Amino acid sequence: MMRRTLTVLLCLIGAFSASVADAHKASDSYLTLQLDGEKITGQWDIALRDLDIVLDLDRNADAVIDWGEVRTRHAEIAAYALSHLALKEAGPNGAVCTLTVTDHLIDKHTDGAYAVMKLAGSCPNAVAAVSVNYSLLFDVDAQHRGLLKLTSTSAGGAGSAGRSATPFVVSAVFPADNATQSFVLVAPSTLSQFATFVADGAKHIAIGFDHILFLVALLLPAVLIRDKGKWIPVADLRTAFWSVFKIVTAFTVAHSITLSLAVLDVVQLPSRFVESAIAASVLITALDNLWPFLPRRRWLVAFTFGLLHGFGFASVLIDLKLPASTLILSLFGFNVGVEIGQLILVAVLVPLAYVTRASWGYTRIALGAGSVVIAAIALGWLLERSLNLQLMPF
Repeated sequence: MMRRTLTVLLCLIGAFSASVADAHKASDSYLTLQLDGEKITGQWDIALRDLDIVLDLDRNADAVIDWGEVRTRHAEIAAYALSHLALKEAGPNGAVCTLTVTDHLIDKHTDGAYAVMKLAGSCPNAVAAVSVNYSLLFDVDAQHRGLLKLTSTSAGGAGSAGRSATPFVVSAVFPADNATQSFVLVAPSTLSQFATFVADGAKHIAIGFDHILFLVALLLPAVLIRDKGKWIPVADLRTAFWSVFKIVTAFTVAHSITLSLAVLDVVQLPSRFVESAIAASVLITALDNLWPFLPRRRWLVAFTFGLLHGFGFASVLIDLKLPASTLILSLFGFNVGVEIGQLILVAVLVPLAYVTRASWGYTRIALGAGSVVIAAIALGWLLERSLNLQLMPF
């Protein structure tokens, strides 16, 4: 009875993963603000594909957003964006700061073309602490995030009398469930900065459905052994543990290498290639569960494809354009967060898989049908990403 119950749970987990994986890939916008006394300047980069969802930029429905379509909608883009961003002095009666768009540009990020708005504004006073409310796209995409880099050259008088203010630089992530955040304009502690990026790394893998399905496809057969064309359960927990340990360690080492190389600008690969290759890695791994053709040592597969996934993890930190002084700390914290998210998945999936490994339901449904579903989803991703259905000619 226990085995049947756990088998059903595994199937439900697989079905849930498949359903959410079919959803729109989470998007990010990149907001940079500089505060100098009462003066505010900045830049806001928003993906054209995201703006198209709410403003219907592609009026002729040709799957191409060109410069003409963007240029004629500058006023609407600015009005929409500014209606979803508010700054004020932190506190219950904080004075509201004003923002306007002074120029419109187009720029390329790792995942396509972005509308770039140059910002200018002011606060009634030189604030010592600022509150930022960010709500862009949350009503249509709950997985959207705003990535903020906030700089204060004067620290708003936060320093004590007679002491020169230390420049304040902080990075923050605005998800739908934390849309309003306040910042005291003094240099944040190292621990605070580190914790921010640990949380962001964990969230990144939680909504990175391609990475999750790749790990699931790798781990489903980790409690089995292929013998004479059939999957048979491993004999004991120790065998299963070492199999999982080698897979997870190889994946961790591999994506940590390429994540670091990409963020430090040692090696860069085109985003379109990386995203397509990641989809292909999920597809190939799932197909191997059905018709084995990859090396028996699954940790080699995890390491090889993990190198590609590292470039995918790097895209957020690259586009955030962090200052060199915080880059290493942010990189390390983000990587730790990714590992935490990864280990949570392992802690949920592997015990259930081990207990049910000998059942008919595990080999036929969890492994067999689950791998078919994962392969189908990955094939859809591969076709979409390879064909680049949302072409942006910039």
